[in-house]
Amino acid sequence: MSSVTISELFEANADRLQLKWLVGQQGAPRAVVAQAMRSPGARPTGDDIDAAGQSPVAINQVAPSRALVGHLNLIHPNQVQVLGTSELQYLASLREISRQDAIRQLFSHAPVSLIIAEGRYCPEDITQICMHTQTPLFVTESNSDKVVDTLHYFLGNRLAQVVTLHGVFMEVTALGVLLVGPPGVGKSELALELITRGHRLVADDAPEFSRIAPDIISGNCPPSLADFLEVRGIGIVNVRQLFGDSAVKRSKYLRLIIRLERLERDQLVDIDRLSGSYRNRRILDMDVPEITIPVAPGRNLAVLVECAARNHILRTSGYNSSEDFIQRQNDLIVAQEPPDAATG
Repeated sequence: MSSVTISELFEANADRLQLKWLVGQQGAPRAVVAQAMRSPGARPTGDDIDAAGQSPVAINQVAPSRALVGHLNLIHPNQVQVLGTSELQYLASLREISRQDAIRQLFSHAPVSLIIAEGRYCPEDITQICMHTQTPLFVTESNSDKVVDTLHYFLGNRLAQVVTLHGVFMEVTALGVLLVGPPGVGKSELALELITRGHRLVADDAPEFSRIAPDIISGNCPPSLADFLEVRGIGIVNVRQLFGDSAVKRSKYLRLIIRLERLERDQLVDIDRLSGSYRNRRILDMDVPEITIPVAPGRNLAVLVECAARNHILRTSGYNSSEDFIQRQNDLIVAQEPPDAATG
């Protein structure tokens, strides 16, 4: 299970968010995890406590998966709870018994960390409970929305599920394109030709993909493979050394998959000559468009890939060439019909 310790979170974001570690340094090994599940009878550090930091609070339930980070939420608690001006004013407005109940509920879910934002003073009882439970407590001058957005992006990238796909991942006309196909079909040679035409390499052979948003899959290159491309007959080449820094890119969003296939004559007949071979491929629970391009002697695959990328950009913007062509033909047929035939 992927996780990020609080000490790693603090070190990576301390400067950006002006974080200061107030108390709970003993909880540095605590981790924010992608799926936080609590077993029956689980407790935070030692015992759950009441709002005064004294008596234990029994908890005997299974907590569901918890959000990574967010503003104070007592119903659906976040692993990292952020308290800004609004949250602290809400707690201060409660009657003493209700306030104690709210704080008890906050800590009964064993938050991995608390952050007091917007330069607000942390209430003494919350500070004492954090000390008692060894819960890391941070303070910052930054706006609470900025804290939530920054940490959500950081944790989302660090904890995203990663899948490795065989192929060559490139940026073609500013579009993230994954070239796939059977071994020896010519993926690397095609990638090399695309690079010479001004496009950029992200990763060869084993690009890693992670879903960082509901509709975004990001592709990266493993550090050990960065800049390298295997070309049959030549061997391993360093694209950065051969073509310069502008020929490689660190990461790119996956928008299109192009499959290279050697097809038999009957398979070629089955391809729709108007709409092509568009279909969707399921990756990390997200549909990614895939196009199959037949490989045959004399075909300029680099030009075909460029055309496919540009055509996909048009399709995503709302224009479909095949639908436009069909509509024009229908309009032409209607215009050429005799008047009496048109009226029946």
